[in-house]
Amino acid sequence: MQLIFMGPPGAGKGTQAQLLADLWKIPHISTGDILRACVVAKTPLGEKAKAYMDAGELVPDGLLMDIVQERMNQPDAKAGWILDGFPRTVPQAAFFDTLLCDVPGGGGPKSGKDCALRAVNLDVPDNVLVTRLLSRGRQDDNEQTIRRRLQVYREQTEPLIEFYRDREQLVEVDGDRSMQEVTAQLQQVLSGNS
Repeated sequence: MQLIFMGPPGAGKGTQAQLLADLWKIPHISTGDILRACVVAKTPLGEKAKAYMDAGELVPDGLLMDIVQERMNQPDAKAGWILDGFPRTVPQAAFFDTLLCDVPGGGGPKSGKDCALRAVNLDVPDNVLVTRLLSRGRQDDNEQTIRRRLQVYREQTEPLIEFYRDREQLVEVDGDRSMQEVTAQLQQVLSGNS
């Protein structure tokens, strides 16, 4: 199973990805978690990434691509994975096709309905997202930064929905429901794609 979880900040991507990864015994690869760990460890990559994250901007493609490629080459990712936080732009998605050629068991880039890759979009209204993110209490989650992150998402990441819809790889789920209801729908719609 090869899944990409998409959706705006606060949609529940990480929570749902982790629940399904545990259920299906495949790794949940979260670029956000990897980046936050780099920031906490004050690695050179973390220091570079922190400046972008503090401003509510996306971390540049080059930094993310290196992180993702290194993680996907690890042995536990051979049987499948759930990717959360990458790709976030159409150029990253195009790079990802190339990356799948190089990852053991990736099978190379494919397009359309023949590809095992599925892109799951969790759709949640902005007012719900702002409330959710403010309630998390993270240092970088103030309303101004949250609204900027949502604007960046709409401009740079939302085009991925059409990218994967055109390739017949998109699965859309209403994320404005209870965690259990979203998980149940994800299991139902993805069980045929494993």
